[in-house]
Amino acid sequence: MSETTKRHKSEVSGNLNFAVFVCSSSRYQQIQKGKKTGDVSGDLIEATLKNAGHNVLLRKIIPDREALIKKAIRSVIDSSSIDVGIFCGGTGITPRDITIETVAPFLDKTLPGFGEIFRQLSYEKIGSGVILSRALAGVTKGKLIFCIPGSPHAVKIAVETLILRESPHIVRHARE
Repeated sequence: MSETTKRHKSEVSGNLNFAVFVCSSSRYQQIQKGKKTGDVSGDLIEATLKNAGHNVLLRKIIPDREALIKKAIRSVIDSSSIDVGIFCGGTGITPRDITIETVAPFLDKTLPGFGEIFRQLSYEKIGSGVILSRALAGVTKGKLIFCIPGSPHAVKIAVETLILRESPHIVRHARE
């Protein structure tokens, strides 16, 4: 790590406030029918963030519907208390996977290195199937936004290895 990066990271303090959206039409439909549904990836994200001392101010399961994903991203952008939004799921290649396409237009700047490193780390674990894996990070209006795959394995890599380590540093620069 460069001396500049070390200095920047040492200047960042405090815990961040997160919003977590799990994009899953099937789970959303179960909830709408009053049925209990598990959310392993959402639970993992929330526990990992809280164990690191951060706050999860908002957590919702939303369907793979453009209007509701747009409403969720706007809620992050418009909130005075949320620093980081994580959108989990809906990042695959099927026609219903629209999270990245819906969130990307809201970003002022993208961080291509996030997806590149995420795929490199995933490749070390799962091999060439990682070419199907899409991930996105960027900043808008002083907020940091991530779109990550919904599998627990992908969540673990993204949150533990990248999001936790770099979010305070990125938020600092996004607000300069």
